[in-house]
Amino acid sequence: NMQCVKLPISVTVEINLLLVAVTVSALVTRLYGIHLPKAVVFDEVYYGQFLSLYMKQVFFIDESGPPFGHMILALGAYLGGFDGNFVWNRIGAEYTSNVPVWSLRVIPALAGSFCIPLAYLLVVQLGYSHSSALGACVLLLMENSLIVQSRFMLLESVLIFFLLLAVLSYLCFYKAHNSSFRWFWLVTCGVSCACGIGVKYMGMFTYFLLLGLAAVHTWHVIGDRTLSHVSFSYQTLLGFTGKVVVQILVRFLALVVLPVIMYLGFFYIHLTLLYRSGPHDQMMSSAFQASLEGGLARITQGQPLDVAFGSQVTLRTVSSKPVPCWLHSHKANYPVRYENGRGSSHQQQVTCYPFKDVNNWWIIKDPGQHSLVVSSPPRPVRHGDIIQLLHGMTSRYLNTHDVAAPMSPHSQEVSGYIDFNVSMPAQNLWRVDIVNRESDREIWKTILSEVRLVHVNTSAVLKLSGASLPEWGFKQLEVVGDKIYKSYQQNSMWNVEEHRYGRSQEQKERELELKSPTHSDIKRNLTFMAKFLELQWKMLTVKNEESEHKYSSSPLEWITMDTNIAYWLHPSSNAQIQLIGNIVNWTIANLSLVVYCLMILTYLPRRRRKVEDIPQDSWEQLVLAGVICFGGWAVNYLPFFLMEKTLFLYHYLPALTFKILQIPIVIEHLYIHVLRSPAQRKAFGGVILAVLCSVYVSYHNLSPLTYGQPALSSDELAALRWRESWDILLRKR
Repeated sequence: NMQCVKLPISVTVEINLLLVAVTVSALVTRLYGIHLPKAVVFDEVYYGQFLSLYMKQVFFIDESGPPFGHMILALGAYLGGFDGNFVWNRIGAEYTSNVPVWSLRVIPALAGSFCIPLAYLLVVQLGYSHSSALGACVLLLMENSLIVQSRFMLLESVLIFFLLLAVLSYLCFYKAHNSSFRWFWLVTCGVSCACGIGVKYMGMFTYFLLLGLAAVHTWHVIGDRTLSHVSFSYQTLLGFTGKVVVQILVRFLALVVLPVIMYLGFFYIHLTLLYRSGPHDQMMSSAFQASLEGGLARITQGQPLDVAFGSQVTLRTVSSKPVPCWLHSHKANYPVRYENGRGSSHQQQVTCYPFKDVNNWWIIKDPGQHSLVVSSPPRPVRHGDIIQLLHGMTSRYLNTHDVAAPMSPHSQEVSGYIDFNVSMPAQNLWRVDIVNRESDREIWKTILSEVRLVHVNTSAVLKLSGASLPEWGFKQLEVVGDKIYKSYQQNSMWNVEEHRYGRSQEQKERELELKSPTHSDIKRNLTFMAKFLELQWKMLTVKNEESEHKYSSSPLEWITMDTNIAYWLHPSSNAQIQLIGNIVNWTIANLSLVVYCLMILTYLPRRRRKVEDIPQDSWEQLVLAGVICFGGWAVNYLPFFLMEKTLFLYHYLPALTFKILQIPIVIEHLYIHVLRSPAQRKAFGGVILAVLCSVYVSYHNLSPLTYGQPALSSDELAALRWRESWDILLRKR
């Protein structure tokens, strides 16, 4: 019925021109000239390596954080048509024509740009004026360190974007009591938290802050009488309890369950995309390697699954510390006497060798039979069975006895037994102990079973000690018999990696058989959860050797910006890019933290004595702002004092962002609640204007070091060295 429709139909749209203006300004400051320099800038050399592997879908491990950040950078590379062909070997290397520099840098630059409008909205949501929100944006707009970090293929700007979005979304949810969008904001908060953690583990700090805030607010919901009717009855109590349970459940699903599911999702996509074998394979288990296309999968597919008497196997240690390696022996004996005067058995060396080699093959023999071939049908080896291990190429039995190991004298020597007729009998029986078994008579499985080999005579366990042997042992890794072992030690567990059913009884025929490749026709895959748990464990436990970096710094140096980082230097001029912050911003941010603490310490005891200097609403507003801004600074800064990793100034940028947001909040509170007379407020306004001018002057003076252009003379650069500790590069003519 057309009469029901009122014409004309109109839509009213409110546009905050201030918000539009600061967003455009942010895009200009962050996106201007991001294709320059066309050379590798600082940590682009680190992220670029992973980017190339992503483009080629080759598996890798980055222990510094989850894969979502790499996916975001890879999206830019994909959209720009990057093929992954570039050698990321040094800072300053010129990009070749196939590298889409603008596309690689645009997503971090956009993330850094959108942090500015998010800051505006966040300050408004905290209950402060649009003038304060604009002030926060101006300070962030002219923060040189945030501009530099946003303009390159780095992840800090992306991390800060998701952290601010998470905090803003939670505040929108908290403030929107009756809005239909309320639950949308809660879900957005959970998604943003997951994305922040997915970019860098540093995102956990802000996530825990928001979880704590949500827990306090949920506790208030439990005590909220407005959820029930005034009259009390059993039905009312049930209705009230149901509403409270729903409120708690929805918060738990959005802020805990959803981030966990998304975190798993990041790894699922990561592992699905990176299905090819690559340079990091050896850090993973044999089963994980066998699930990747190429590499070990080419060798192991189609191997017999059940290990049997007569099987020819290579035994890989489950531990990857210090490096993954295989049980190995060769035609060289332990020296009669070591350098320290201790004696050995002078029997054949048994080591752990970190490379594929024909001397890694062993034959699993039944002690009760002479046969070295697999019977028909095969007789599988089960948990608890007694076996002998015969070295394929030298026919020496794996042996251990009460002789001190060469590098670990508290443990027993492991050898390939040679009968020198010196009252040293063979002790070559080993019991198979399948650690991850599901039953007491489980069959030993290729790749899947983690096995401990327990010596029958001495109860010692075959173990990788991790020590390197001297020149006489060819610098290979020491294997020992360990009597004092714990229930679960990865360096005392082994798995069969390569496996074939032996068919040759004669030594020469067997040597030819051992040198031939294993066939492949069947594919075996791990489940996603098994791969995820192994990858996550490796990321958390396998660390690269930390070395002191020229530009590494301590958290104490960040507060006053006593340090900087040279990101790039032009090969022929003084043009350079430096991670240096706006020193005026950093100073007033520190001052605002001190003033905020003094205000809280003044108000708390007075409010305890029922002296209310400010209204209750203003007090709650000040406390919430402190939790977000002061708390955001603290949780993103203080944990670094406990870390043993190499730290850089850019680690401080998330904390700095929250600290800068504190500045306009403190200023507005002082202006409204502390300064009473018009004269005081007028003078304070003049100070604020002078500070903003100083911020601009500092930003403008440092901008050649922020944007890398124009090139300054040596005298001009020397004039910008406002701190003795700053390392500004001066090219000698």
